[in-house]
Amino acid sequence: MSEAKTFQPLLDVENVLPILNKISIFAGLSEDQLYTLFCLIEKVTYGPDEIIFEQGTQPSHIYIVKYGKVKLVASKDGIPFELIAFEQGQCFGESSVIGIQPHAATAIAVEDTELLVLSRNLLLSIYISDIQLFSTLVLNIARDICRRLHSSSEVLLHYVQKSQT
Repeated sequence: MSEAKTFQPLLDVENVLPILNKISIFAGLSEDQLYTLFCLIEKVTYGPDEIIFEQGTQPSHIYIVKYGKVKLVASKDGIPFELIAFEQGQCFGESSVIGIQPHAATAIAVEDTELLVLSRNLLLSIYISDIQLFSTLVLNIARDICRRLHSSSEVLLHYVQKSQT
């Protein structure tokens, strides 16, 4: 298990808001809503090969790559399989947070990486403080998850077809 990381508040609104504006789960949000999120999001850094979270652990955050690269690796019967890599502006961990499911894979920093993080508890607090913002976020997360599922289905279909030939 990796050592606990300290999350830092975001102070550079002018550098972070343009990144938030390009992230699919924040699509369609007003400047005020983006600023609300900016006030809730923290940052954390990881070095190469540092574990961000492990397969089977309970989700606590949604992660957005500010810079660097993160890979997701799932193990089955002790054999690791690299599933996907995330780069600047991409988001991960959201399906576990929304689905209240243990992480299906381990997230590992590939290189020096800074992540923007939104805790599950703060996400749920938005439900109370701004139901419209919460609804838009959850809808956008659902859309993102559906896109990934569709992409995964296409890959799976490719391998099924290939195995039958």
